[in-house]
Amino acid sequence: MAGAARELLAAHPQAGVGFDDRHRRWIEYRPEPRPGVSLADLAPGPRKAAHRLLATGLSPAAFAQAMAVIALEEVLDRREGGRRGRHSEDYRVIVFGVPGDDRWAWRFEGHHLSVSMTVADGRVSPAPVFLGANPARVDALGRPVLRPLGVEEDLGRELLLSLSPQARRVAVVGDVAPYDIRTATHPRSAPIAPAGIARADLRPGERALLDQLVALYLGRLPDELAAALDPAGGAVHFAWEGAAQPGTRHYYRVQADDLVIEFDNTTDDGNHAHTVLRRPHGEFGGDILAEHHAGPSHRG
Repeated sequence: MAGAARELLAAHPQAGVGFDDRHRRWIEYRPEPRPGVSLADLAPGPRKAAHRLLATGLSPAAFAQAMAVIALEEVLDRREGGRRGRHSEDYRVIVFGVPGDDRWAWRFEGHHLSVSMTVADGRVSPAPVFLGANPARVDALGRPVLRPLGVEEDLGRELLLSLSPQARRVAVVGDVAPYDIRTATHPRSAPIAPAGIARADLRPGERALLDQLVALYLGRLPDELAAALDPAGGAVHFAWEGAAQPGTRHYYRVQADDLVIEFDNTTDDGNHAHTVLRRPHGEFGGDILAEHHAGPSHRG
């Protein structure tokens, strides 16, 4: 990861800022202004370095999803008749601090994509990791040609429909889906109430589906990073809001002690999806930076 960041900065030093820059704790997945160097302003070599940096923080499957999200900007631009001037190079990369130092970080971000990684004392702390898709599904002859977040949507619904009537009454905490994910673009996330149904209250098959759903989101990260976030043995809850039918507005979340997973499909036709993995205690490096500052070099 440090090597990929150094490669980028060697070719384009303007991508770097100080570690304590005010934009480090930041997530913005809407088409809004954001800090960093645009891919459109990078020559082919530095642009490839930016993509390689992104790849160091994602699993192969999640990297493929991220590339599909970027490509969808051109699809959305065509659907809108070019009115908003969207393009697949409107993504920015930024490095905070000096790669390889005792603390540094980076972010790759644009419309429907925000990936942040923080490094302290050689340890990587991931999150937030946001992936969205508009359109969420492109069809031909009624079959999907492109559906980057289809597994996330289908597995969440499969879990809901597997629940017994009694369990579903606890899991469904709202009849109408929210307009957006609850954590939105807030720089700090927190547990969301109501929590829904506890994993401990599910039947074995239902628990297995919930475990698959958690593994799917943790699987966006390289194996060694995902393993460190696995809430196995801890309290995990699942909640749903909105209708259960495909093609409608719906939302779900999964929560554990240091994990908030959210999915929503925000339009009436159910074709605009947002997903995020956040960590109330650990995102933006909160966990490893606390340990770093408590270390011997920071004690009087």
